[in-house]
Amino acid sequence: MATATVTPEVVTAAEVVTSAPKAQPPVTLTAAATAKVREIMATQDPVPAGLRIGVVGGGCSGFQYSMSFENQSGMMDKVYRFDDLKVFVDATSAMYLNNCVVDYVETLEAAGFKFENAAVKSTCGCGSSFSV
Repeated sequence: MATATVTPEVVTAAEVVTSAPKAQPPVTLTAAATAKVREIMATQDPVPAGLRIGVVGGGCSGFQYSMSFENQSGMMDKVYRFDDLKVFVDATSAMYLNNCVVDYVETLEAAGFKFENAAVKSTCGCGSSFSV
């Protein structure tokens, strides 16, 4: 199954677009992931401003991915736009998410967001944490 990726637009935390060259985002969302996030966001009351993707310490391998809805970006966040979806990434998480692709996958057994990160050296047995 082929997946398409959505080309992001990078803006600062204050959301001021300048004429400077756009930085490559640390994370890319596929069209399927973007559509699923928008679908879930539409059920929230109030509708959040965007999605935070991050990396937090924990799990048996040292790090875990995190996804949560936010009402605004933080002071140290970079804001990336995937079509009309804003994605907030803090500077520390960006280091661990470099060239990471987030997809939404549905199979007969399960459905969920899948992180493909070339920087990951190992994962735990359950697949919910990783080390770099």
